Amino acid sequence: MPAPVTAVDRRSFLRAALTVTASAVAGAGLAACSTPTPQSTSTAASTQPTEPGSTVARNNVLLAYLSRAGENYYYGGRRTLELGNTQVVAEMISGLIDCDVYRIEATDPYSENYDDTVARNVAEQDADARPAIAGPLPAVEQYDTVLLGSPIWNVRAPMIMSTFVEGLNLADKTVLPFTTDAMSGLGNAPSDYARLLATSTIGDGLAVQGEEAAGAEADVEQWLRAAGLLPS
Repeated sequence: MPAPVTAVDRRSFLRAALTVTASAVAGAGLAACSTPTPQSTSTAASTQPTEPGSTVARNNVLLAYLSRAGENYYYGGRRTLELGNTQVVAEMISGLIDCDVYRIEATDPYSENYDDTVARNVAEQDADARPAIAGPLPAVEQYDTVLLGSPIWNVRAPMIMSTFVEGLNLADKTVLPFTTDAMSGLGNAPSDYARLLATSTIGDGLAVQGEEAAGAEADVEQWLRAAGLLPS
């Protein structure tokens, strides 16, 4: 599973903002972007055109992520995080682009104990399980691009990520995975998503080492520019 864990320059400002966020809203949804409408509610897509070289309009991009705080791997040891590594990267992304944010939460929450989470994840992988998601899934009709974030546990995204993508109609949408990890990079996440989302376009992903998540702003910006979500 992933290593635990971006002015007066821009990076110093973002690090400070993340510190405040960790103490104020640990485990909560992100304030930087709005929460997307559940599937039971119809939401009209934007009719505003996106100017060349500008960021993609907020309601064309969904950022969905799973993040786990608590005891995490850290350079061969352990440390306890108030804010999970993937949430750190997700907040970084949502601070750079306009998007809607959906946090994936398990109905049966993952333990804050590292070893218990490892054991549960192995059992879920062995069973090809689909852990239930708490609350309604987001309506996705209006989105062209979905940024899909998670840790990498045992070389794969947690099985609840399969629950999520199988529960949505992402046909003809671009899916861009981003992950936090100890040493596995993106792992099998891109190939797993490609298998589950045969009619979606799986774009280039971003892997961030968990211990380095708070300092990943340059890599995040480069990834977003390459995807056309930040101006060059």
